Amino acid sequence: MRLSVIGCGYVGLVTGACLAEAGHEVVCTDIDRDRIAKLQAGGVPIYEEHLEQILTSARKTGHISYTADAAEAIRAGEAIFICVGTPPKESGEADLSAIDYVARQIAAEARTPKLVIEKSTVPARTGLELSRALSAYSRNSNVKFRVASNPEFLREGTAVADFFHPDRIVVGVEDPSSAEELRQIYRPILEKKFHCPVHNGTCPPGQKAEFLVTTISSAELIKHASNSFLALKISYANVVADLCEKIGANVEEVTHAMGLDPRIGGQFLKAGLGYGGFCFPKDVQAFIYLAAKVGVDFDILKAAERVNKQRIEHFFEKVHKALWVVKGKRIAVLGLAFKANTDDIRFAPALEVVKNLIGEGAIVHVTDPEAMPRTKAVFPQLHYHEDPYDALRDADAALICTEWNPFRKLDWQRAGSSMARKLVIDGRNLYAPQDMKKLGFEYYSFGRE
Repeated sequence: MRLSVIGCGYVGLVTGACLAEAGHEVVCTDIDRDRIAKLQAGGVPIYEEHLEQILTSARKTGHISYTADAAEAIRAGEAIFICVGTPPKESGEADLSAIDYVARQIAAEARTPKLVIEKSTVPARTGLELSRALSAYSRNSNVKFRVASNPEFLREGTAVADFFHPDRIVVGVEDPSSAEELRQIYRPILEKKFHCPVHNGTCPPGQKAEFLVTTISSAELIKHASNSFLALKISYANVVADLCEKIGANVEEVTHAMGLDPRIGGQFLKAGLGYGGFCFPKDVQAFIYLAAKVGVDFDILKAAERVNKQRIEHFFEKVHKALWVVKGKRIAVLGLAFKANTDDIRFAPALEVVKNLIGEGAIVHVTDPEAMPRTKAVFPQLHYHEDPYDALRDADAALICTEWNPFRKLDWQRAGSSMARKLVIDGRNLYAPQDMKKLGFEYYSFGRE
């Protein structure tokens, strides 16, 4: 099919690339002309595992193209995926101005019928407003629009694998024909009939994704409900960790045993600096706002949000306990991205840590496998190191802020020999306390004191 993708951020670029790799003809556009120029030149503006590989493959087959002309992209596709940002306002409400802008563009520029698909995360009832906007701004009464919701469940760092091997594909529609069109779009993935870059060829046998057809409002709600529940699990684990510290228990032993119960599951029961990134914080805020707007008090989510905001404060209690005075100390920060395997620093806990260190007068040396270029634009005054051992040299303390595998594998005997003080404050519980103490380190983590 001929498909258009509006928005070439994390969601849009992965969506466009994967649909092209699955065999569709995809045209991508973005309001950022520099981003489009980079893509046209063969560059990749974000880091995501396997993304560069499939963009290169799709470019060779001619299945993907880019244009800064939104009208061209709108006219090209039989179906249009809207993948623009919906950032939070100060109130927590999702800012839907970009969705509205795109709707007006589509209405003005379309010359043939279109299936318009919400891929961006939006609050429930957005589809109704999108339909109204398309109808109100249409210049051609003969051009009909159908609206659908197709929320994404992509995890940054594994987004390509998640797209090609989903556990479910949710489509919210108004009519059977829209559901069938979306089924055709996803047929190669549902039937595993595509070249899988994650497995270098044919997809391994396994459980097929469930194709769920719902109302548009249900599909919109599913995304917010899912992300908010995962955020809730993280905050729950962090409160359990605080309790473990008070009574001398080990949070990893507790959450491991909890996770063995299939009703609970072990994923996201991880204590540490808390959740970050662009999705969880804004989706929790938007869900709370939506609930309040219709008269539902979502106290449990408010508590989860409050717990998450307190993680940095709790982390710095450990920093002050260990260091006493931060001013003038050389501090190595390992990890800047909000999670491993991405260069995304939006709402990253590590950046809050850095900001606090700067505010207290520390000399901050940082390292991250992918996120340093983005961080330099925000904190040019930091000392940046490609090699983590260089960042650790002469450090009074090492703060672990992102769970990158290269950090898991560090030779701490080597690192400790060059540090001014053998002190590690681990915000991600990467290391076994007994192993670090055997190496002569003062070691602090969450819920395992």
